[in-house]
Amino acid sequence: MKRHTSLLLLAGLALLCACGAANKTAQAPVTRAAVGADAEKRFALYGIGFYNLENLFDTVHDYAADGSDKNDYEYLPTGANKWGTMKYNSKLKNMSTVLSQLATDRIPTGATLIGISEIENRRVVEDLLKQPALADRGYEIAHAESPDIRGVDCAFIYNPRQFHLETVSYPLYTHEDGTVSHTRGFLTVGGTLAGERIHFIVCHWPSRSAESARRERAGTLVRAIKDSILTLYPSSSVIIMGDLNDDPDDKSIAQALGAKKNKEECSPADLYNPWWKTLRDDGVGTLKYDGKWNLFDQIIMTGNLVDGDRSHLQYFRNEIFVRDWMIQHEGKYKGYPLRTTSSGAWTNGYSDHFPTTIYLMKEVK
Repeated sequence: MKRHTSLLLLAGLALLCACGAANKTAQAPVTRAAVGADAEKRFALYGIGFYNLENLFDTVHDYAADGSDKNDYEYLPTGANKWGTMKYNSKLKNMSTVLSQLATDRIPTGATLIGISEIENRRVVEDLLKQPALADRGYEIAHAESPDIRGVDCAFIYNPRQFHLETVSYPLYTHEDGTVSHTRGFLTVGGTLAGERIHFIVCHWPSRSAESARRERAGTLVRAIKDSILTLYPSSSVIIMGDLNDDPDDKSIAQALGAKKNKEECSPADLYNPWWKTLRDDGVGTLKYDGKWNLFDQIIMTGNLVDGDRSHLQYFRNEIFVRDWMIQHEGKYKGYPLRTTSSGAWTNGYSDHFPTTIYLMKEVK
């Protein structure tokens, strides 16, 4: 209880901004249910995505808020990756191509909201949204600078005609002794979608090179943030998305976070994780290591989004977004995601992760 209380206070102290809603609300795409009792009903459909952009760094050295150097040297023109303007512009083009196509199989205008990780700062997201593939979308940005020593952050882009941003906060990763870790934290965004309050927690948990206890601690903290949100806003839904660096059935997610495999087991405040079945039952993932699929890129939701009442927002389905041009087709890593660099060489690819998408639907009266 003491840990949850301190986290709630931390979330309150970290409040950065409150933004007014847009004057006009765009109508979400409307679809008809294909089967069953809902066959004649019409539903508004919303796409929500997450993508690890694999080191979207600019070419300029960055400094922390306290004036100290950030360790971004490998992504400078003189650094190990020889990261100059040509490579940066190519990276922006590739990332924007993927982001622009998320959810377009079902929604021609693309995703309503997308969480992203491994971005260096707000400036690279601004450059990303200026790319031709995204420039006409009208996306806006929610971002807060993290204390990560490399300057790696999470961010959130959204269609302001459909999602009305109200709050952005940045609860930090804390240790048992109360000290704050220089890591990526948890970007927490609140607002309204389809007239309903909803909160998003965009994460990038400690890497696999760190001990598993650190990811378990991250799971405990994110669960506490979720509980704090539901204490302040009992009618809200919460969606947790990110590169969690663990699979859905690992301890950090299944136990520390408490995300369940079966939606039938979920109360409104519990967490449902559809990706558990995607990995273990369907055998597909978002990244490969030693020839084996993992599924670290997850979008997890509170049980009130899977209670079956389509008069309010409800989970519809989940998908891993993959296109042939995003896959390595030769060499040692054949079949893996085609990444930006491989074994020290620039491959002009996309990311070492595939993005994920969920769809929410709501009956149109």
